[in-house]
Amino acid sequence: MVGDLVCGVVLIFLVLAFYRLFKGVDQNLAVLVVILGGVMPAVIDFLNVVNDAGALMVVRAADLLSVFEKPQRDALAMLFLRLHDHETTAAEILWGLWLFPLAVLVYRSRFLPRFLGVWLIVNGFAYLTTSFTGLLLPQYQGKVSAISFPALLGEPALMLWLVIRGARPPALDATASSSAAG
Repeated sequence: MVGDLVCGVVLIFLVLAFYRLFKGVDQNLAVLVVILGGVMPAVIDFLNVVNDAGALMVVRAADLLSVFEKPQRDALAMLFLRLHDHETTAAEILWGLWLFPLAVLVYRSRFLPRFLGVWLIVNGFAYLTTSFTGLLLPQYQGKVSAISFPALLGEPALMLWLVIRGARPPALDATASSSAAG
């Protein structure tokens, strides 16, 4: 539960850093990255904590739920855990959607290699394929996930590029920065 809360908060700060990096490329797409890649998935992370807390309450508060037999309480706890899994599958849709505006920003940026932008587009389609398979044909999600795994490495590739090589966005010209300061 702590992990979901921490991930939600870190995610918001990550997309704000991306916003600062890419707002000069296209501010509207940078805002879309913040919404689809930060705010909405973070909300799902926070809501997942409610499901986990519900499962813990059902298991730990046997006296509170004494009207239910143990198998019924176990089934109720399992329901909360499955809801957590379904919310994660729904979050995968957002994990895929946010990659499209991010990919366009990376591709247009000129300070990151274009192949990363293309890989992020492929990564977004892989997430969407995996998540919709999980929603519509859950029995095949594992197979689809295994097949699409190489495509899902676009995000780690971007991360490694930024950690190892960094991004050097063009500096604002002197006139724009002096007029902004005044």
